[in-house]
Amino acid sequence: MSTLSVRQVRFRYLTLYALRWLPSGLLIPVGILLMQERGLTLSEIGLVATAQGLIVLALELPTGGLADALGRKPVLATAWVVCLLSLGLFAVAQSFWLFFLAWALQGVYRALDSGPLESWYVDATLAADPQAEYERGLGHAGTVIGLAIGAGALLSGGLVALGPVGPVSALTLPILVAIVLQAVSVVALLALLRETRTARGPAALRASVAEAPRMVGQAVGLLRRNRVLLALVAVELFWGFGMVTFESLLPVRLAEVAGGADRAAALLGPAGSAAWLANAAGAALTPFLLRRLGAAPAAALMRILQGATVVGMGLLAGPVGVLIAYLACYTVHGASNPLHMGLLHRQVDGPYRTSVLSLNSMMGQPAGALGMVVLTALADRTSVSLAMLVGAVVLALGAPLYLPAWRAARAAGRMPQADPVQPPAAGTADPATRPGPTESAADPASGVPGVAPAPGVPVRSA
Repeated sequence: MSTLSVRQVRFRYLTLYALRWLPSGLLIPVGILLMQERGLTLSEIGLVATAQGLIVLALELPTGGLADALGRKPVLATAWVVCLLSLGLFAVAQSFWLFFLAWALQGVYRALDSGPLESWYVDATLAADPQAEYERGLGHAGTVIGLAIGAGALLSGGLVALGPVGPVSALTLPILVAIVLQAVSVVALLALLRETRTARGPAALRASVAEAPRMVGQAVGLLRRNRVLLALVAVELFWGFGMVTFESLLPVRLAEVAGGADRAAALLGPAGSAAWLANAAGAALTPFLLRRLGAAPAAALMRILQGATVVGMGLLAGPVGVLIAYLACYTVHGASNPLHMGLLHRQVDGPYRTSVLSLNSMMGQPAGALGMVVLTALADRTSVSLAMLVGAVVLALGAPLYLPAWRAARAAGRMPQADPVQPPAAGTADPATRPGPTESAADPASGVPGVAPAPGVPVRSA
């Protein structure tokens, strides 16, 4: 890992990041619609999705600690292979329980995948040059994810527009292509991600598994000592619940106003591509938001604005109005993720970085599963529009949880900057809660301080 230059580390990170999200772009427009095509109701789809959230809840922290203890590469490789198996099962599933199993495998994948690649990039960059500004590469990743998912969504819409190929339905074609791309991603990961580990073999594996609970315990301990970190992680409860509206309900809403599932899927291809370009544009607005508002106030404002765009998706009539609100939602989403993750990164040091990212994701995934159950059931019993309005309100309710970070930033501006919170050394008392650094901790031109595109972008579809 240390033999790579900063430029090489950044190139490999962004390449793997693009390959990681490209299959997701293919799935987003068709995942929910395909399950409907194969006979599942919205309520059943909501129950199926709980499998992912429950698995993530059970495994997120242990797998995050395992990645910190064992190494990022083996955990990531396992995750991406599990994703490949999940996609294969999703392509052939015809029943509730097969779809449930496919989503459960997605939960294993999400738990293993949450954080290691990002943590590898930050630590590899600092190993190459301790003074390097890793924020620049993390900011670039916000653009890469938009382009990758946008390209995947555009390809997905094109495949659906081609219509069925023999016995393969139009909605199944994007999933088959995603399987091929996921296989390519696994090969690229094994070739590009270089990690130096001093211990190998069965003994090292046993030692790493034994070490993982301690890493998890130390990461959880950070929440007790750091109110800022606790509040930031709690934002995911509201964010995860509300994201169901534009991840899962938007295709159904568009099918209502466009006149059918195939028509909606064809529209969502180019619209999804445009949305992720808008997401990238939103990420590019982050330096402006930082200069004018600061990280925490800007993040709170984005939560409120994103709720407003979901209201638009639920109330505007016709596909044009719904899609305009959809594009606005993703523009705000692009600015929200780097702000939130930048605040999060500055609260933790390297050895526990993946575990804390896992804590953040752990909150969002079960909240998303709960949102799927509640909002899809509400949509079945009332209307999709009402379900989206409820989700919009919940999403916006996370805004006040950025207040502790805002207060900490103001306090940090009046005193010397504190180091990121670390677990206390053995035999010492817990340190007092430390404020996070000010927004000027990194070069503003890099985007945001400690920017990292969040795993919690709209990719919870199987």
